[in-house]
Amino acid sequence: MIEQERCDIPTEWRNPRTMEVDTLPTIDVLRLINAEDERVPLAVAEVLPRVATIVDLAVESLRGGGRVHYFGAGTSGRLAVIDAAELPPTFGIDGGHVVAHQAGGEGAMSHAVEDVEDDPDLGARDAADVRPGDVAIGIAASGRTPYVVGALRAAARAGAHTALISANPLAPFGAEVDVHIGLSTGPEVISGSTRMKAGTATKLVLNAFSTTVMVQLGRTYSNLMVSVNALNSKLRGRLVRILMEATDMDARTCETALAEAGGDTRVALVSLLGEVPPEHAAAALRDAQGSVRAALRRLGTP
Repeated sequence: MIEQERCDIPTEWRNPRTMEVDTLPTIDVLRLINAEDERVPLAVAEVLPRVATIVDLAVESLRGGGRVHYFGAGTSGRLAVIDAAELPPTFGIDGGHVVAHQAGGEGAMSHAVEDVEDDPDLGARDAADVRPGDVAIGIAASGRTPYVVGALRAAARAGAHTALISANPLAPFGAEVDVHIGLSTGPEVISGSTRMKAGTATKLVLNAFSTTVMVQLGRTYSNLMVSVNALNSKLRGRLVRILMEATDMDARTCETALAEAGGDTRVALVSLLGEVPPEHAAAALRDAQGSVRAALRRLGTP
């Protein structure tokens, strides 16, 4: 029975292309791993329409004051924590807008915590602060980790939108969520080692998801990180360069605008491009929900 259950999970299958991996020279092992890794972007490309669906749900939720929650255990949870942690410094959002819940808490980031991933009640408890209209995303390579299942079922009962990211396109639990992003990464180089292809695919999906959400929320201008505030001299130098790139203006002009904007890059940018005082730029940004392009349109700037 146990063997049959394992066979239902693609990442547990033995990979016919790597059966002799332990007999190969070092460089050939590396080439074999690299060849398997090449399959990952193709698997991600197949699910982009589903990723787009959950992006749009997340944008709507965040604009309405909701939050995005990640739930995962082991490698999946660690990847979620990393993604959520990188958003505030990159896009200037409040840390409470995208929240990662790792089975076992902070201690599980650096050490394996036994049994927590098998506890659906723990997942439900961790989802206790999910509210109606929030977006809850579970990450589980198998598509059926009890902690994740418990969390998403609790989130659904709370009125949240739910999504599952898995490496098991046929996972039965995928039918219970609003969006199942089932990645066809197939068997791993080392059977069951989901930190490899499944983990890489998950990282790509999370990167694409959260970055696209931030772009759609107007947290970038063109492909520039304009939502970061100048909190130290290193950042001030970077942001001056960003302003110079975005405006084609000289360093001194951009430094002055950044200072007058209180270190707020978007205010400085709208002030420079819209040719308005910082207070007018800030008001336009508030009306435009923080989007630089929308603020400039409000000011009548091409």
